[in-house]
Amino acid sequence: MGVVDSTALLTDHYELTMLQAALAAGTAQRRSVFELFPRRLPEGRRYGVVAGVGRALDAIEAFVFDDATLAALEGVVDEPTLAWLADYRFAGDIWGYPEGELYFAHSPLVVVEATFAEAVLLETVLLSIYNHDSAIASAASRMTLAAGDRPCIEMGSRRTHEEAAVAAARAAYVAGFAASSNLAARRRYGVPTTGTSAHSFTLLHDTEEQAFRAQVASLGTGTTLLVDTYEIAEAIRTGVEVAGPGLGAVRLDSGDLGVLAVQVRAQLDSLGAGDTKIIVTSDLDEHAIAALAAAPVDGYGVGTQLVTGSGHPTCGFVYKLVAREGEDGELVSVAKRSTDKTSIGGRKFALRRRSADGVAEAEVVGIGTAPADDPSTGSRGRGDDRPLLVPLVRDGKVVGREELDAARRRHQSARAELPVEAQSMARGEPVLPTIFA
Repeated sequence: MGVVDSTALLTDHYELTMLQAALAAGTAQRRSVFELFPRRLPEGRRYGVVAGVGRALDAIEAFVFDDATLAALEGVVDEPTLAWLADYRFAGDIWGYPEGELYFAHSPLVVVEATFAEAVLLETVLLSIYNHDSAIASAASRMTLAAGDRPCIEMGSRRTHEEAAVAAARAAYVAGFAASSNLAARRRYGVPTTGTSAHSFTLLHDTEEQAFRAQVASLGTGTTLLVDTYEIAEAIRTGVEVAGPGLGAVRLDSGDLGVLAVQVRAQLDSLGAGDTKIIVTSDLDEHAIAALAAAPVDGYGVGTQLVTGSGHPTCGFVYKLVAREGEDGELVSVAKRSTDKTSIGGRKFALRRRSADGVAEAEVVGIGTAPADDPSTGSRGRGDDRPLLVPLVRDGKVVGREELDAARRRHQSARAELPVEAQSMARGEPVLPTIFA
């Protein structure tokens, strides 16, 4: 489990004051359905990627009010509410899009069915995790799409909050990044890590040759040498002389990377180091990676633009009550009608409509009364429609946890279904319309 401390205070003050008022009014135990969804994709994005599901499940399991947590809430809510919170355990059901899946406007990414009291408390922590991780994964997916078969390495830890860095490394891995520089992500989630040296290591030594010899002696000839501390051509000559033609790779971190890569490739080949790879870094995003497609580059290191969502650091997800128990005990649809912030009442099902040859055509979202993991919810679709919701929590027990590599494979498969327009890095409309069934 990635989270070991209580997550119950990763929430907003008003979640607890709503709880207090509902307990006093006798409405807190009404059966309710909340949904987490986007009203639209971030401007210019053609698709989004769901990430953070595993972290959210960890957070739900750790959402308990221990003595220290309750002590912190004294003066926030009254004694009856504190007593209720002391026994809190989520006991409801949750369905959702599995990790690595794609999303579009109004996709019901998470469907929470429980009492109002149980479900409302999860709003902030779920939005926090999903909004951050999905923003990172959506940016990462565009980067790996632009990179093609060339690997991308996540190296943005020093450009964001230390905990956000761990989550970002995990989300990037879901969306196809090959490795990360973040060791906490390796320990918590099994994300592969890599790294060799920075400019400071070269500057530590009296000469570049001494630095290279120290690195090769410690890490082997397959290491990656950083060659732009001083003069690149001289560093290349020294690196091959020290490591031999079996030098693993060289890294370029500044300058016109496309032009430099051509020059470095020619020099490496002339020195007999034809198998030495060229790795480029330096404020790359999906557009810079796409621009380097014709350059002799073998891999990309991405930092700032990745961990900030490449211009979209959040997804704009919301968490809304869409149904609640009526006077007769049955669920009744409820919806927000505010201008530009409307919601659609009723518990949803979701399908990915595909053509006969397997190309995605639309996101189908409809109102259904059966649980979202019941095959009968797809009866209003077509034979080639793919159900999107899966059970995540049943009767308070997590049932949807999976290995991170399963999410990676799912993402590759779901992205491969998209029409060819999804491969464009230009700003555009979503490649799939949302159809309300």
